[in-house]
Amino acid sequence: MTSSKIRTTSSPSSGSAATALRALALLLGVFFLFQGVNKLPWVVDSGILAERLGNWMRNAPPSVQWYLETFAIPGVPLFARLVPLAELGTGIALIIGFWPRLIAALALVMVANFHFALSSYYSMEFFRDGAGLPVMGGLLALAIGGARLPYSIRP
Repeated sequence: MTSSKIRTTSSPSSGSAATALRALALLLGVFFLFQGVNKLPWVVDSGILAERLGNWMRNAPPSVQWYLETFAIPGVPLFARLVPLAELGTGIALIIGFWPRLIAALALVMVANFHFALSSYYSMEFFRDGAGLPVMGGLLALAIGGARLPYSIRP
């Protein structure tokens, strides 16, 4: 039988760098938690997501239009439920420090997918968007260096 332990010290990643990454995980966790709460209405009304994707499609470049038409829009019934739950789960996991490297890597894919569907990569606005590069950079930092952080749950 295995049990979860709260890690209060960290051997390989000790010191201020590990503490800073733990603080980053905590703050990104709060960000994702509120993103998920904001999308909870999608769970009962997938039309909200369908409308949003339709709006994104209007001015999207051809590669994004193809992606939306072949993947995102047909998957609306699933994604309308999966995305809020994934964001809530990501938020909780990062706040408590549960598998931060894996969770951050998966969240990075989720955020990159969102920005592609929004056509963000085709706009200079992406570089000024606080939910763009800063979030992706923070998730990348956690995915690379987030092992054995202090005050984390260790399975």
